Amino acid sequence: MARNLLWVVVVVVVVSCLVWTLEASEGDADPLYKSCVNQCQKTGCVGDTCFHQCKFSADGKAIDGPWYMQEPLYLRWKQWDCQSDCQYECMMTREEERKRDGEKPTKYFGKWPLKHVYGIQEPVSVAFSALDLAIQFHGWVSYFILVYYHLPLQPNRKVYYEYNGLLHIYAIIVMNALFWSGVCHSRDVELTERLDYSSATVLAGYTLVLAVIRSFSIHDQSAKVMVTAPVLALVATHIIYLNFYNLDEGLHRKVIYGIGGVELVVWGLWAALTSHPSKWKLRAFVLSCILTMCLRMLDFPPYKGYVDAHTLWRAAGIPLSYLWWSFIREDAVFRTTVLLKKSK
Repeated sequence: MARNLLWVVVVVVVVSCLVWTLEASEGDADPLYKSCVNQCQKTGCVGDTCFHQCKFSADGKAIDGPWYMQEPLYLRWKQWDCQSDCQYECMMTREEERKRDGEKPTKYFGKWPLKHVYGIQEPVSVAFSALDLAIQFHGWVSYFILVYYHLPLQPNRKVYYEYNGLLHIYAIIVMNALFWSGVCHSRDVELTERLDYSSATVLAGYTLVLAVIRSFSIHDQSAKVMVTAPVLALVATHIIYLNFYNLDEGLHRKVIYGIGGVELVVWGLWAALTSHPSKWKLRAFVLSCILTMCLRMLDFPPYKGYVDAHTLWRAAGIPLSYLWWSFIREDAVFRTTVLLKKSK
């Protein structure tokens, strides 16, 4: 009992680190950077690098030319325009100057300067998001095969595992969130940010509901509604605020970390007190989640211009996804065995 209590205390204390964030100065407020962007938008060049996009107006029409000289559709769709190119080139030029002067990197518009690859803003994060999505899909399919083809079914051909429906919904929500995360990392504009933030909020709220229902073994429908209603209200309010009032990244992080912290406490309490045969796997999952979220909080400058704390956080999510579905499969086997014994 003392060991379980110690486990609970460790989880609660470590989760408290999630409220801590690091602030960095804003490079976009640098007078040299702003001057560079303004000059680039007038001349279309930063040093020896020039952009043909700067020959077009904001709506994609050529300033001095016929209709067939309009900006290519694929560039307009990706929203790579004069301002975007000027901001990126000036940012990288300014960072090179800061490096030569022995100064530390700084953030621009709240984000670290990352090198683009073929127009993709955060190529490593995109790759990790895609790989994580593939692992989630593999885990979902392996779970589906287990419960429908390897475990006994009820006489009405339904599965015994009472959380089956919740996990199918979870799989769809998490894969949707990873998809939009990859899109946003590929090209971070207002639309992709809204979709990324909204899908992440839905995922955080749903996983909290799933954690409470599974940890407390809630089967009564009215009790499930009581658990879901306040979380749904919070999620809906946050999404409406982001999309129709203010797309505030700082507030979004606090909401996501707050929901995630409560979820980890719920899972941690259950992992400490349960006699589940796979409790050690659940404990490993909870501790790993805490460590990866704290890693995300470190917020260090990108290594070689490609890998920052957010990128490593994305990478850490890949083994966590595998561990999660591994636990779920074992939980399905455990609950099916228990329910089979009760039915006899």
